[in-house]
Amino acid sequence: MFPPYTTVHPASAETHLYDRLRRFIGLLAVLFFLAACAAPSGPATPEQITTVENKGSDTMVNLALAWAEAYGAEHPDVRLSVTGGGSGTGLAALINNTADIANASRAIKAEERASAEANGIDPTEFIVARDAIAIIVNPHNPVNQLTLPQLAAIYSGQITNWREVGGENRPIVLLSRETNSGTHVYFLENVLRLGKTDDKTLFSPDTLLMPSSEGISAEVRQNPNAIGYDGLGYVTADMKTIAVAKDANSRYVLPTIATVNDQTYPIARDLYLYTRGEPTGAIRDYLDWVLGPEAQKIVARLGFVPVR
Repeated sequence: MFPPYTTVHPASAETHLYDRLRRFIGLLAVLFFLAACAAPSGPATPEQITTVENKGSDTMVNLALAWAEAYGAEHPDVRLSVTGGGSGTGLAALINNTADIANASRAIKAEERASAEANGIDPTEFIVARDAIAIIVNPHNPVNQLTLPQLAAIYSGQITNWREVGGENRPIVLLSRETNSGTHVYFLENVLRLGKTDDKTLFSPDTLLMPSSEGISAEVRQNPNAIGYDGLGYVTADMKTIAVAKDANSRYVLPTIATVNDQTYPIARDLYLYTRGEPTGAIRDYLDWVLGPEAQKIVARLGFVPVR
């Protein structure tokens, strides 16, 4: 038996088609909504970006720039603005509220901390890497090793000719960082003054003050009479590194990551970041990252010594 024949009126057919179309449009709307939720939001707008001003140590500037690039790739909503100028410059900017983070290759001084506190700021210290200060000379210089007392005598102007320390009859050309450099201050206190707090020895007036670590490196490469000092991360194969001993009865040691870690190289120091009080928000997140494994691998890759 065939089912009864049913007649579909034109009006009913039109209503049925309309209902199906309406349901189809509704389904499309739901799909578009879900796709919009799943789609990436796109680059952050300027209003969504947090800028962190990071200023200070020239020794650390290449490290800070490498950190900023790596961190920015993972956190596009944070922009790290990195500039050098020296540790003193960075700490002054922190004290004056024109920097969020100060990079320093020396510890903050008592007078700097007092100025900060007078301005309502409590500088909070983070040790983020370690560094050796390498003594560098031209590759053609035959001198291979020096003691700390010899370096003190050279830089204070008591020794002025390379033959006095086993070299050729040539005048010694002294190269140093400028006075606002944390490396300059560390070298003055721990090499020229041999760590003696009551010693007032100063750099020889004949010392050439260079504006950057790269400036010292460039002069050493081209001047066979020059001697300079630089962070280990700035030492390249086209300059000669001098082995250093604490005194004439101690072992001469070259600066490396291993000799910094085992504390046998006598001119090594911590590298610092300072913030205005205990950091929060984007600055806290960045500092946690700096002390983590990814950032510490960058420390080692650039020739510094990781703290983790």
